[in-house]
Amino acid sequence: MREIVLDTETTGLDPARGDRIVEIGAVELLNHMPTGAVYHQYINPERSMPQEAFAIHGLGDEFLADKPVFRQIAADFLEFIGQSPLVIHNASFDMKFLNAELKLCDLPQLPMSQALDTLEIARKKFPGAQNSLDALCRRFSVDNSGRDKHGALLDSEILAEVYLELIGGRQPDFGLSIDGDPATRGGMNTLEKLPQRPHPLPPRLTPDEARRHEEFISELGDEAVWRKFTSV
Repeated sequence: MREIVLDTETTGLDPARGDRIVEIGAVELLNHMPTGAVYHQYINPERSMPQEAFAIHGLGDEFLADKPVFRQIAADFLEFIGQSPLVIHNASFDMKFLNAELKLCDLPQLPMSQALDTLEIARKKFPGAQNSLDALCRRFSVDNSGRDKHGALLDSEILAEVYLELIGGRQPDFGLSIDGDPATRGGMNTLEKLPQRPHPLPPRLTPDEARRHEEFISELGDEAVWRKFTSV
C-alpha cells in the first residue's frame, strides 16, 4: 500500500484572494514504512510575500524569485503522487490550494476522497485535546526540535511519524497478517514479505567487548544458552 504524506507552504490563507503555494514537500510510505523517496519543490508564487506568511515559513521574495512557477513543476508533482492516498494534516487547506494551482494550469482537480486528514483522525482519537502537529509531536514524543519555522518537507517527515502513531504505532503489523495461502501462515515465508535493509547494520560490539563476552561464555561451559542459539 503506497501513501504520500504531504504538506504545503503558502503566501496566505485563501487562494480565492490570490494566495499561492510557495513550497511542496512529500514523503512516500509503502506499507506504512518510509521508503526514502521524497518530493520537494520551492515555487515562485508570481506575487509578493506578505510579512505575516514570511514570519511563518521564512520564504521571501528574493529567495523565491528564481524558483519555477507551479505550471513548470505540475507534471513532476502529479507523477510523484499518482493515485496514492494523500496523508495531510488539515487536508482541506492544502487540497484547496493544490486544486487552485491545478485549475490555473487547466489540469484536472484532485478529489477530496484522495486525501486522508490526520487532523480529523486525531480529533476522533483525542476529542477535546490539542491536535496541532506540534501538540501531537509532544503526545507521541516525536522529535520536532528542528521545526524553528514551518517547512513543507520537514513537516511532512514529522507528520509521517505522527501518522504512524495515530494509526497504531510505527510499523503497526510488520506485514505479519495471516493470508489465505497455507504456505505463508506462521512461517518464514511470511517474514520474507517484509522490506529488507539495503545494507546490514554495523555491529555495535567493540572487539574487546566481543572477546570478553566469549570468555564469559567459555566459563559457563557447553550448556550456555548462547551456544544453543548460535548452534542452530
